[in-house]
Amino acid sequence: MKAAVVVFPGINRERDMMRALHVVSGTAPIPVWHADKELPDVDLIVIPGGFSYGDYLRCGAIAARSPIMGDVVAKANEGRLVLGICNGFQILTESGLLPGALMRNRNLNFICRDVHLRVENNRTPFSSAYAKGQVIRCPVAHHDGNYFADAETIARLEGEGRVVYRYCDETGAVTEAANVNGSINSIAGILNERGNVLGMMPHPENLIEQLQGGDDGRGVFESLVGALAA
Repeated sequence: MKAAVVVFPGINRERDMMRALHVVSGTAPIPVWHADKELPDVDLIVIPGGFSYGDYLRCGAIAARSPIMGDVVAKANEGRLVLGICNGFQILTESGLLPGALMRNRNLNFICRDVHLRVENNRTPFSSAYAKGQVIRCPVAHHDGNYFADAETIARLEGEGRVVYRYCDETGAVTEAANVNGSINSIAGILNERGNVLGMMPHPENLIEQLQGGDDGRGVFESLVGALAA
């Protein structure tokens, strides 16, 4: 699996992401600076978490206009796999690759804790290593993770199976208390219409082996390896 990890000023999870990709796939990913205009020839493009440009204007708004994003959008439109985590999810919405927006958390506080996610759709390149309905534990660390979209968009996401991960409690129940940031329908991760772009707020790269306290996030990367080996 050949992967590129895009690095913006203020991004701070690129090393975590690169290590996770390397550990699971056995191949070291290629870091790509935001000011570059072209990506290398890769199968997977990853935009990691952090605080690009200090979250000025809106989270991800400036990064979405960086030179490299023109090629990210072009490669996504060609069908290459694109994964955006946390700030990466925000950047993907700001660039138009995913619908909706990430707003301030419901309680207006920064949230840094483990949460539980329910796998809503395991027939994707980003979730096939899990069982449908499986509950996994995953860390979050964000201030603007409250997913919002208009009613028509939400209906399409739900109806087309494009909600891949949803906040839940440890039993799999979708509750108000488990929805840590107030996202509509407890949405934690969504696909684009073509199914090759995923954005999610939680950080699976930080829970891929027991040294980190668990390996529930490993399935995201195993899914990608499997999809690209097929």
